[in-house]
Amino acid sequence: MTFTSDSALTPSSGAFNYSTQQTDAVASTTAVLKALSVDDQLAVLWYAYTEMGRSITPAATGAARLQLAEGLLNQIKQMSHAEQLEVMRDLVAQRNTQFSRAYGLLSNNTKLAFWYELAELMAKGFVVPVPPGYQISRDGAQVLETLKELDFGQQITVLRKVASDMGVDPLAD
Repeated sequence: MTFTSDSALTPSSGAFNYSTQQTDAVASTTAVLKALSVDDQLAVLWYAYTEMGRSITPAATGAARLQLAEGLLNQIKQMSHAEQLEVMRDLVAQRNTQFSRAYGLLSNNTKLAFWYELAELMAKGFVVPVPPGYQISRDGAQVLETLKELDFGQQITVLRKVASDMGVDPLAD
């Protein structure tokens, strides 16, 4: 999917509307990312956190109560690689599991920090890594490139929205 400046033109004036463009870019990128397969969503998150992670770190962990997610992260570390991957897939697919419900209770910023910490654990070998030679799909690569082109605030907004929609809210009707 290609984003163009055409979406930033207002119908009435034809003038450039920066605010609308920012909102459209975030909404479009978020929608396309969430439309990817579960494994491609995980790959985009992995690459986003590893490639842009140094800038995400302060925003994610600074505003989060990561101690609330530490129990979940410790549970993941205790699992086999196959179980770890299944938990991550369950979160993305919003499957109603005990782990997904516990994740659903976290704040949006803590969910963002949770995925950052998970990527760190993957990089350190405590959590199943992306398989060697893994090739992200063309659509996944496009979403990642689009995400990289967004400004920092937009990147955080996209990642926070995606992370916040994962899991299952056990308190929802």
